[in-house]
Order: sequence, then structure tokens, then C-alpha cells
Amino acid sequence: MQTVWAPGLLMKIAVDGMELFVTMRLAMYLSSILETLDHIFDDYGSAAEFEGSERSKFGGKMNPSLLMLKHLSYLDLSNNAFGGIPIPKFLGSIESLRYLSLSRAGFGGLVPYQLGNLSSLQYLNLHADIEDDLSVANLQWLSGLSLLEHLNLDNVNLRKASNWLQVLNTLPSLEKLVLSSCQLPPVPSPTNLNLSSLAILDLSSNSFENPSVLSWIFHLTNLISLDLSVNDLQGCIYDGLENMTSLRHLDLSFNSFNSSIPDWFYNLNSLRFLNLGSNKLHGEISSAIGNMTSAISLDFSGNELEGRIPRSMGNLCKLKYILYSGVNLSQDISDILEILSGCVSKQLDLLDLSRSQLFGELTNQLGNFKILEELYLSGNSISGPIPLSIGELSSLSVLELDQNKLTGQLPESFGQLANLEIFNISKNLLAGFVSEMHLGNLAKLKEFDVSDNPLTLKTNPDWIPPFELEHLVLRSLDVGSKFPLWLRSQKHLRYLDISNCVISDSIPSWFRNSFSHFHYVNLSNNQIHGQIPSIPWIAFGDSVIDLSFNNFTGPLPQISSNLSFLDLSSNFLSGYLFDLLCFNLNQTMGMETLNLGENRLSGEIPACWMKWQNLMVIRLDSNNFTGRIPSSLGTLYSLLSLQLQKNHLSGEIPSSLRNCTGLLLLDFGQNELYGHIPEWIGHSFRELTVLSLRSNKFSGHIPDQICAVSSLQVLDLANNNLVGSLPGCLGEIPKAVTSLFELQSLNLSHNLLTGTIPKRIGEMRSLESVDFSVNKLSGSIPKSMSNLTFLSHMNLSYNNLTGQIPSSTQLQSFDQSSYVGNQLCGLPLPEKCSDNGTIHNAGNGGGENGFRFETDWFYLGMAFGFVIGFWSVFGPLVFDRRWRSMYTLSSFQPNVENQ
Repeated sequence: MQTVWAPGLLMKIAVDGMELFVTMRLAMYLSSILETLDHIFDDYGSAAEFEGSERSKFGGKMNPSLLMLKHLSYLDLSNNAFGGIPIPKFLGSIESLRYLSLSRAGFGGLVPYQLGNLSSLQYLNLHADIEDDLSVANLQWLSGLSLLEHLNLDNVNLRKASNWLQVLNTLPSLEKLVLSSCQLPPVPSPTNLNLSSLAILDLSSNSFENPSVLSWIFHLTNLISLDLSVNDLQGCIYDGLENMTSLRHLDLSFNSFNSSIPDWFYNLNSLRFLNLGSNKLHGEISSAIGNMTSAISLDFSGNELEGRIPRSMGNLCKLKYILYSGVNLSQDISDILEILSGCVSKQLDLLDLSRSQLFGELTNQLGNFKILEELYLSGNSISGPIPLSIGELSSLSVLELDQNKLTGQLPESFGQLANLEIFNISKNLLAGFVSEMHLGNLAKLKEFDVSDNPLTLKTNPDWIPPFELEHLVLRSLDVGSKFPLWLRSQKHLRYLDISNCVISDSIPSWFRNSFSHFHYVNLSNNQIHGQIPSIPWIAFGDSVIDLSFNNFTGPLPQISSNLSFLDLSSNFLSGYLFDLLCFNLNQTMGMETLNLGENRLSGEIPACWMKWQNLMVIRLDSNNFTGRIPSSLGTLYSLLSLQLQKNHLSGEIPSSLRNCTGLLLLDFGQNELYGHIPEWIGHSFRELTVLSLRSNKFSGHIPDQICAVSSLQVLDLANNNLVGSLPGCLGEIPKAVTSLFELQSLNLSHNLLTGTIPKRIGEMRSLESVDFSVNKLSGSIPKSMSNLTFLSHMNLSYNNLTGQIPSSTQLQSFDQSSYVGNQLCGLPLPEKCSDNGTIHNAGNGGGENGFRFETDWFYLGMAFGFVIGFWSVFGPLVFDRRWRSMYTLSSFQPNVENQ
């Protein structure tokens, strides 16, 4: 504890990060006060726990001895860690307080109404963190704070405070009000508004269901700052804003406004900071934007706006920040640089035109933006070379040019960007070398991504970079056959991707020690050989290691419990799974994805899965595992994908797997499993999308219960010993298929399907490919098929279809081979239809010529002697997010062998 005499009549008492101001009249009692303060905090830990950013934080219980400071006017306990304890009620008895900040101090529970006794209070900040769960049951106590000028209740739950606006209307001195993320309930607007002093209002992140509750705001004509972002507001931009001409800061971002920007909006010429980002605004930005001469920041990003940047924007000479990301400008980048290269270029700090459909080439006018600090042009179609003038942007700290069509070499002048911290030029067409000449002067560089360009990294073996990178991506560059030695100096590197870099080295010893410091490391698609080192400890949770598609040999490594993603697939690893799975049973593993597919692992799959409860994806396919599937796999309740295909597993499917009710993909194909297909599959796996049990020794009937898996899109039971009739749901095309309105590809070919083509198939308007060929379908082609305007492939050949082909530009555009082998007539077939829709001189519906025996990649197989009819909806499917992330690791591709 220390005391500091402050100028004037105040004495400041500082306890680490807390400062208390008291009047000098208390100086005579100083010694006793200081002694009392020693006991205010009963337990705030040792000095070692307060190192770094934590040094200023303390917690524990607060002692009422603080009340002895009779003239305390300023109390700031912000940014501490009180661990969710309630705000002490006795604070409401320090009546001399004019300033009280408990912002992010870690208090939780109910805000005590006793704070309403602080009648002299002018500043109150109760800003909470979400995890604090700070709430207010009633705000009536606020009405006692008539002198209050600043009130911040950010993240305080006011859901039960139905009188919030009525109470706030009793605070005539209020100048700043922050009620962000308060879950504000709807309330009627007050009859007589008494908030004429209010200048700053933040109601963001409240998701108002009825925007009419905001009507009172538009009477606050003295307001200079208004934040209504993240509220799901819809419709037109509110007309009430037109009269708020004093506004300097307006944030309407992250809503759902879906109108054009009204003309009157451009007359708000006092606006300095405008954020309309992430809405659904459409139309063009008017040239009247030139009227907004006070503008410092304009954010139109993430809307459906289109058209060019108006030339009048070049007159906004105070602009420092321009954000048009995601706007359909369809404009030449050189035109934009010309517009802004006048007075705007002298002030501009940030220019974001990413994903704005820009084209053309960067010109040397780029060199006019001398003080530009951040430039984002990624995701466009900008072509040509990077101009030499790039080196004149000496203030540049962020340069993102990725996902364009840039060509040529990285200019030497790039090396002059001494303030550059983040550089991304990935996914372009740059060629040539990246050398020390480009990098030797970039001492501040933290993130460097030049991946997916035909570039070569060329440095001297003994080169030591001047920078300390945190993020490095060299994917698909030629870095040479050895690990770049300069990586050894990068002690702060946390994200590394040197995949597909033609490395044919073994992992050097100095790099082995780096694994524990990585949050993400990707060495895949190289020719790295030798053994994979054990990684018993990793500093970061949720870490990712990808060593797939290399030439690693030897046993599996031991790994850290912090690892969340491990991909060692497509190597030459041998030995037993026990070495990885069971080496440390004292810790619960954080692994979510484990991919060991396509190696040479052998032995039994061990029963050590109980400590791997976070696993969602397991791939052990294409190895030499033997024995039974362990029942302990059934303890993995989060499992989404389990792939054990192409091994030598035997026995029955363990009943414990019924506990894995969230499974989306299950592939046990090409093993030696036997027994009956379990009936519980239909009850337990209600979300299953892919089920493959092909090429095993299963016997008995296909259980009817499998029809309960309504989400099933791929079912492959080929090459087993199944007998009996098909379940009812597999006998014909189910009408439910037509409810898949977003389906793009539907292939039911080469089965024994009967019945008719569903009449509602035309409602599946997203369909691009339909193949019903080689079945036993009957009836006519539904007229609704002419509604499938996106259809680019169709094959109905070799069924028992009859009648006239419906007339439409789409259906007549297909080749005759799409219809042969039926009793159809009408174009494009040569057979003409009679008046009753039958064929004149009916033959074979087009004969054998043109027959194409098509078997595409998701053609699903036969059991011995008969076809398993089923509906397969594969190809470009619209999966949910969990399925997409899981399927990226899937090697499942239905076989076409033995057809």
C-alpha cells in the first residue's frame, strides 16, 4: 500500500491497481485509515499471482471498514477478479461518493438497491462480463440518483426491470447512458421526455422484438452519439433520424435493415462516424454522399449495395476510415484510387475494399496514400503486377491482397515496408522468389501468408530474420527439401502451415522441441520421413496437428491431452494403437478429431476409449486391425463419425454403440463382421446420414426399423449374405424425397425401383442432376419436371415409362439417350405421339442406340443375387454444419466393384 499526495484538496490512496481519493481533512487520521485498509481485502493471493496483466487484479471479500472513509468521493474497483460475489450492500452507505466504478470487477448476483442512497453520485459504472451474471430485479432505486450524469449497465441483465425507461426519465442530468446487452424488455414511451441532457446513448445488442419501443429516441435532438447495433432491426432506416442533425456518431450495424439508403440520410452532415455495416441494404450509394463533409469513418460493408464509389467521395477530406467490404462495386480499382488520391489520400488510415468484385490493375497512384496504415483488397479479381509504389506506403501495418489474380514478382520495394505487421498475398499467381531482400527490413512482421502461389522461398542457410512471427503460412511454396533453418529463430510462432512445400527431410531435433508451443501446425502433403516425435505437452488447448500424406514410419507417438485435432493419415505408420490410446489413462484427453486412416497399423483396437470423451470424429480405416470392435467405443457420446472400413475386424456390432445417438456417418464396410444388422440402428441413430456395412458377412433380413432413420441419404449393404424381402420404405421412390427442396443431385439409378416418379418432383427447384435410369418405374413423366429450370443432367432411360414427354425448353434440350428404353413419345425422340398421347407405331421407345451405361461415383451396390433398392441423396448436398465439418475427413466413397 502507498499514499500519494495529489494536487488540490485530494489525497490519493493507492492499493496496487485501486486508487482512493479522500479529502485532506482526513490527514490526521491517516495512520489509522491505512491500518484499516490492510484488512479490507482478506485474501488476494501472493505477489507471484499478480505478475503481468494479473498484477492489478485482486479479489476476496470486502470489509465494511471502508466506511471509515467518511469523505470518500471517488472509488474505482474496475478490472479486478472478485469471483462472482455480490456487490457489497454497504457501498450504498458511502454517501459522499460522486464516482463509483465496478466495471468488470467480477461481481455477480443482484445489484443491491442500497446503491440508490448515493444521492451525490454523478458517475456509476456497473459494466459486467457475461459470465458474472449480474442482474437487476427493479431499477426504482436509480430514481434517487438525481445528479447522475454517466450510467453504464453494459451486460447487466435487466429482463425483469419492466420500468427501466420510466425510471431513467427521472434523471434529468443524465448525459451518457450505456445499456448494451441488457436484454431490455419492451416498455411504452414516456409521455413527457425528461432526458434533454442526454448526449450519448448505447442500446446495442438487445434484439428488440418491437422497434416501436425506440420511438422516444427520435425526440432526443441533442444526441451526439447513438448506437443501435446488433438489435435485429428490420425494414427501412428510421425516418426519425432525419431530424437528429446533431448526431456525430451513428451505429446501425449488424441489423436487418433491407431498404435503400434514403436521400435525406446524406444531409446528416454533422456525422463523423457512420456504421451501416452488416445489414441488407440495397441500391446504390448516392453521389450526395459528398455532402457528409464531417465524415471521418464510413462503413457500408456487408450489405447488398451495388454500383460504383461516387466521385463526390473524393471531396470528403477528413476521411480516415473507408469500409466497403462485401459491397458489389464492380469497379476498376484504378478508378477508385484516382477518386481517392486527392485530399482523401492525405488523411486515410484504413481502406477496406475486400470482396467487392473489383477488377483492373493496381497503379502507381497507390503511392499517394502515404499515411495509409491498413489496406484490404482480398477476394477480388485484381490482376497485373504489384506496383513499385507499394514501397512508398511507409506507414502500412496491414496489407491483405489475397484471393486475387495478381501476377509477376513480389517487387523489391516491398522490403521498404518497415512498419508492416500483417501481410497476406495468398491465392494469387505470383511467381519468382521470396528472399531476404523482401524480408530483411520487416522487423515488426507478425503474420506472413504467401501461400498458394508458384513462388520459391530462397534464403541463406545462416539467415536470421529481424522479425518474430506469430503466424506463418507457406503452403504450396517451394521451400526446398529441408526444413527452413531460419524457423529455428521464431520463438513466438504459434500458427505454422508448410504443407505441400516439397520437403523431403526428417523432422530436425530443433523443430521437435517446437511442437509444444504451436497452436496449429500443418506439415501435410510433403515427403517427410522418419518417426513422429512424441508430444507429451502442448501449451495451448484446442491445438491442431496435421502430418497427413507424408512418409512417416515407426510407431504412433504419445500425445498431449490438450490436442484437439490429430491427423496422421496416409503415412506408413506401423505398430499398435495401444501406444497412443492407452499410454496415459490418468488424464482426460481433449481430442475431438483423430484420423489414423490409411496406415499399416495392426493388432486389436484397444478398449481405452473411456478417457477420450470429447471425440467427435474417428478414422481408423484402411489399416490391418483385427479382432472385435471394442464395446468401450459406446462411451463416446459426442461421436459424429466412425470409420473402421477396410480392416480385418470380426464379430458382431457391439450393442453399446446404440449410446452414440448423434452419429452422422458409420462405415464398417469391407471387414469380416457377421451376425444380424441390429434393429436398434433405426431407433438410436435418428440423425444418421451415411450407413455402409458392405462387403462383410452379415446375414438375416434387413430390419424394417431402418426405415425410421429418415435422415439417411446413403445406405450401402452390398456383398453380404442378406435374405428376404426389402423393407417397405425401399420398395419405391418415397414421396418424402420431394421435400428436400435444396437438393441439387438425385441419383437412384441401377436399382429395382417400382412405382411412379413423384408428381411433386417439380417442387425440388434446386435440382441440377436427376438419374432414375435402369429401374422399373412406370407411368408418365410428371409435367412438374418442366419446372426444374436448373436441370443440366437427366437420365430416365430403361424404365417402363409411357406417354408424351412434357413440353418445355429444358426437357427437350436433353439427348435422346436420356429417354430410350421406355414407351415415350415426343421430342427429342423421333417417335411422334398420337392424339391420346401414345406412340405412333410404338416400338422400343428409341431402340438400343444411344444407351449409356452410366455408373457415377455414388452408384451403390448389389447384394449377392439382388439389388438393395434405396434412395441416395449424395453429391452436392446441403448438409448441416456438423455434417460438413465431419465429412471433410471422410474417406467414404461407395464402391462400384463386383457390380
